[in-house]
Amino acid sequence: QIDYTGTEPSSPCNKCLNVSWDSTPPCTCTINFTLEHSFESNVFMYYGLSNFYQNHRRYVKSRDDSQLNGDNGSLLNPSKECEPYRTNEDKPIAPCGAIANSMFNDTLELYRIDNDTRTPITLIKKGIAWWTDKNVKFRNPTGDGNNLTALFQGTTKPVNWPKPVYMLDSEPDNNGFINEDFIVWMRTAALPTFRKLYRLIERKNNLQPTLQAGKYSLDIAYNYPVHSFDGRKRMILSTISWMGGKNPFLGIAYITVGSICFFLGVVLLIIHHKYGNRNTSADIPN
Repeated sequence: QIDYTGTEPSSPCNKCLNVSWDSTPPCTCTINFTLEHSFESNVFMYYGLSNFYQNHRRYVKSRDDSQLNGDNGSLLNPSKECEPYRTNEDKPIAPCGAIANSMFNDTLELYRIDNDTRTPITLIKKGIAWWTDKNVKFRNPTGDGNNLTALFQGTTKPVNWPKPVYMLDSEPDNNGFINEDFIVWMRTAALPTFRKLYRLIERKNNLQPTLQAGKYSLDIAYNYPVHSFDGRKRMILSTISWMGGKNPFLGIAYITVGSICFFLGVVLLIIHHKYGNRNTSADIPN
């Protein structure tokens, strides 16, 4: 895990700490780090946020699922649940709501350093969203042709976005409402400290590890402000084995709940053994 919030004065990203949503050009910083061990299989790159409450009731409701599913009527007349991010300058916002408006927009690039030569690591941006989200829940508006600029005509971008939704990517199958970075962000987290999948690093062959042990650098286009609510940002590299990913949360949750159930079972067994066989019938004197 690499924390790049920049609150420490010695951090290369400290100069970007008070960045705003619309900073032009974006603040950039580079953090060097070392991998002690090689990553043999496919690698998953995540971004992590802390002290960010995506589980707030009004925040979770602040979206229009019909609009996100490509309904043309909802595109120009979003749900009132999106207020105050429903319209801007008398134009409907697409996508509307607080979730979309706060979408994570830092750009992360990874390089391997070998003899002072920086070699870029190929980061795959497709395949990071759930299949059901990509193919069922999120659809672009329909109309004549596939020109997203025309299909989104009459709408405006979210307040905090630097560009409209139809310019999120240059590839048509990853643009608009079906952009996978956008889809991943819209699936809200249950806890205030969470991680979301950002990119994939695929293993090229069986002879070389995906990421060799050694020196690396992380280039960051720092766009996402978190200092105002004491949040933190980090980049996480993780891999999987036959047992799954290295994330201890689920195991800790199972052990905790199981321990509580076992303790309560023992307590109830003692109570039953001590008081369950009492004769409840009262002796009536002659």
